[in-house]
Amino acid sequence: MAQKPSIPKGTRDFSPAEVAKRNYIFSTIKTNFEKFGFQPIETPSFENSETLMGKYGEEGDRLIFKILNSGDYLSKADATLLENKDSLKLTSHISEKALRYDLTVPFARYVVQHQNEIEFPFKRYQIQPVWRADRPQKGRFREFYQCDADVVGSNSLWQEVELVQLYDSVFSQLGLGGVTIKINNRKILSGIAEVIGASDKLIDFTVALDKLDKIGEDGVKKEMSEKGISETAIQKVQPLFNFTGTINEKIEKLAQLLANSEEGMKGVNELQFICDNVTTLGLQTAFLDLDVTLARGLNYYTGAIFEVAAPKGVAMGSIGGGGRYDDLTGIFGLKNMSGVGISFGLDRIALVMEEVGLFPEAVLATSKALFLNFGDKEALYSMKAIGKLRQKGIKVELYPDKSKIDKQFKHADRRGIPFAVIVGESEIEREEFGFKNLATGEQQKVDFATLVTLLQ
Repeated sequence: MAQKPSIPKGTRDFSPAEVAKRNYIFSTIKTNFEKFGFQPIETPSFENSETLMGKYGEEGDRLIFKILNSGDYLSKADATLLENKDSLKLTSHISEKALRYDLTVPFARYVVQHQNEIEFPFKRYQIQPVWRADRPQKGRFREFYQCDADVVGSNSLWQEVELVQLYDSVFSQLGLGGVTIKINNRKILSGIAEVIGASDKLIDFTVALDKLDKIGEDGVKKEMSEKGISETAIQKVQPLFNFTGTINEKIEKLAQLLANSEEGMKGVNELQFICDNVTTLGLQTAFLDLDVTLARGLNYYTGAIFEVAAPKGVAMGSIGGGGRYDDLTGIFGLKNMSGVGISFGLDRIALVMEEVGLFPEAVLATSKALFLNFGDKEALYSMKAIGKLRQKGIKVELYPDKSKIDKQFKHADRRGIPFAVIVGESEIEREEFGFKNLATGEQQKVDFATLVTLLQ
């Protein structure tokens, strides 16, 4: 007996209902992207390895899927590396391409490669899948979609203000009220590392701090200690573990803590500008909160950092995130090109909406009516009507086989099709249609014009 086929861990098949729900989210996000002035682009699913490697920090690099070179990929590999089984060094010999880890680094490559064709500031959006060799768990997959919006070519903090509004607009339209948009600034993290005497351990410090909600205070302290951050420095950072108050109160505390750090105070001032203006303009349903432990663990952020948390009571990781990355295009040779962007985690958003029951019934709407099949003559009569209905934008279909009528009715029921159209010899003679409401059982004879009205 043949073994039942399967799919790789961390990937999923999607049923028609699931695809309909995902398309609803895609459509909502896309509509808002375009409403805010963003333009669509697409990039290849895989890039040259050198484009991706070294851009996400040590942890990110380990999660990049490498693609083996085609043909006899071992023939050009170093014999010593093969003999020593040195997989890390061997990889560059047998793999020159990799699946994209996110959409931001490929976007930076796109900007540099097409800089002479782009009108700056350039506002782009991109909705495509990405791949990460992560450990699969609830809300974390190895293949998933990202929905990104970025602006490059502008240093203005008004872009950050607009991106907060964009988050609010999308989640409000999806009916997902009560999300929390967390904000921090990389300069503040640099300033904190400076004042506690751990500037040389900035990456280790921020990666550990970013895990506070996952491994707790003791876990963060342990990781910092293992990375060589002194006990004195860890003691100085203690206030961050219980950093409470309103946004303005938190900003005042940071100003006191970072008074002797020029870099840190730049971050404080940037945060003040963004938060003050977002508060003045107001949000529809989202909440803005300053989270000083937010780092997102990515090396390329240089200013504001964003992360969106699901409404309280929903057990889910972040459903969006992003930030300012002044230096990203510089690694591809284009200096002084500031950018800022955000991403929506489509898969997690779908899980949250499913859990809360937010998908409208119309999202799952299938064909409005099923024309029953009594034979070729009746099918031809039905198909003529079906063609006219489709031209009017009405979704209808013919049951393809001349089967038992009970079977055709059951098919409509299982598909969630609300109406059946019955065409027999008498209907053809009178140029009529039998119209049946499958929910109530009510049936009537109608002409084509009435059929259109009933189905619209």
